[in-house]
Order: sequence, then C-alpha cells, then structure tokens
Amino acid sequence: MIVLTKTYTPGFYNIFLIKEPKLRIIMSQEIKDKIINHLAAKYFLVDVFDKSLISRNCATRVGKGTHYAMRIFRRDYNYYKNKYKTFYILKMNISKYFYSLDHDVIKNIIRNKIKDKDALNLLYKIIDSTNETYVNDTINNLKRNELKRIANSNCSNKNIKIAEVDKLPCYNFGCGTCIGNMVSQIIATIYLDKLDKYIVYTLGFKHYARYMDDFYIMCEDKKKLQDALIKIDKILKEEYKLTLNNKTKIYKNTESIEFLGFRYSSKNGNTKKRLTKKTKDKFKGKMKRITSEFEKKNIAIDRYRAVRNSYHGHLKYGDCYGIYQKYVKYHQR
Repeated sequence: MIVLTKTYTPGFYNIFLIKEPKLRIIMSQEIKDKIINHLAAKYFLVDVFDKSLISRNCATRVGKGTHYAMRIFRRDYNYYKNKYKTFYILKMNISKYFYSLDHDVIKNIIRNKIKDKDALNLLYKIIDSTNETYVNDTINNLKRNELKRIANSNCSNKNIKIAEVDKLPCYNFGCGTCIGNMVSQIIATIYLDKLDKYIVYTLGFKHYARYMDDFYIMCEDKKKLQDALIKIDKILKEEYKLTLNNKTKIYKNTESIEFLGFRYSSKNGNTKKRLTKKTKDKFKGKMKRITSEFEKKNIAIDRYRAVRNSYHGHLKYGDCYGIYQKYVKYHQR
C-alpha cells in the first residue's frame, strides 16, 4: 500500500560495526523497509536486468554465487595450465567499491531499461538514502567509540587495529550504496555490466569473470593484458568514477594468486587450492567460538551443525580436509 500510494520514504538505518571477516560498517533497516527493498530488488532490478548479464558476472544471482565463480576460475586456470607452459592472470580489485558507486551513473543505468516513473522514483529514494546527514554522523561516532575501546584495551596490535578503523570510509554526497540491503547488492552486480561486455566482446577475452569488485582475465599474452589494463582503468575512471586499488596486478602462472578466499598455485602439473590466511583465521575463530557455545549449552546442536555443514560445503572446494578435521570437533553428534 505504501508503494502504491507513492508515499514511501526509507526509514532510518541501524548502523553498526562488524569485525568478521573484516572490520566493516553494516546498515540495516526495519522489517517494513526490508520487505520493500527486497520487492524493489526482485521486481524492478533482478527481473529486468538478470537475463541481459553475461554468465560470468558471478554475484547475487541464482545459481551464480561464490562457488560458481570459484568453479569458473579453476576451470580457466586448468585450461591455461594444460594448454600453455606460461600464461598470465590480470587480477583487478576496485577501491571502496560500495562506497564509490556514483548515484547519477546508477540512475542512468536503471532508467535505460526501466520506464515506469513510480518504480524509478522508489529506486531513487533507496539509492539516495545514503545522503542523509545522520549516516555519516553515526559512522564517525562508531569510529570514535571503537578507537577509544582499542586505546583502553590490552591488545598487542593496537596500531594495526587503529589503522583499520581509520580506513573505514564515510559516504560522499551522491556516492555509495549501503552494505546490507538487497537493492545495493543488485546495483553492485549490474553497475559494471557494460564493462563486462566490453572486456568479453570488444577486447575478446573469453576467460574472464567478475564477482562484484573482484575480477580477473587470463591470457597467454602478457602484453595484451597490459594494454587491456590501461583501457579498463581509463573506462573505470571516466565512465564509472571508480579506481583500481593496489591489489591489482598481472600474475605469472608460477606465482600463487588469490581469488574469493582461496589461493591457487600450480606445482608438478597439479592445481592446488588452499585457504588464504584471512579465510583460515575466520574459519578457525568461528569454529572455536561456536564449539565453545555448544559445549556450554548456550546453543542447540542444530545451530552447531548448521555452521559446521556450511563450512564443510565451502571448504570442500579447496584442499582443506586437514584443517576441517582439526577444527571441527563434533562430526557425528
């Protein structure tokens, strides 16, 4: 009814810090706003855009999530490993992606396909909700409180933790979507669709995939990748107002490379896929905490099993059986 009568205004965000898998700002809303957000994402964005996206755009899409992207990467990696003695991987990552998505660019993208004025008006309200002054005020307050907590703690790595807090960005006016709602996730997926197609169809790179702001191209010719990087960087800056961060690099196949929490390497003709240190630490910490809660009878066995099985399903995509056996204490119960 709120949508139909065109009176909907996004409610206030509940803004808070999370520390796993890394320190991040999360913004959530009341159930009414979540319902409208999901409906807008599903009927105004997913149903309109999904079929036109390339199959190697791998995030927030049915059947094309993290594990789908990991399978594509491994398939591409094995293809080049078996065909060429030497090949290269251009690995790209965008700086502060969710905070840098330009509202005007987003609106141009969606109104090229959506003509209904009421639908556009609703989406514009959700997109522009990060412009509210209380958003940055709350983020800055959270950062101040976290810095005080760190200063008063006994942790040995205070300087590292302080640097992590200082790096937490605020929203520039007319930029950014909130990390936490469905519309933001879909916008982040479709934002670079034109670039995806340019890389695949114009530059001719078939072994390419993108997961939000994390993407790669594989090729046997390093010069082609160097030329492509210059073109992609220019398009990102001029058309999308985005910049690549310092993780962007061209890797030789003799180097190990990280993608979506796993590190890939080739040795004696075999492809190895192991957890990155960050992913391993996250898994170890989560299992220790959930096991402790279960042993104290603070959570039911079903909750423990859900976490255990989730990690089992994820870790089976890598050579991780040993670490799984080590940190998952209750396998049969």
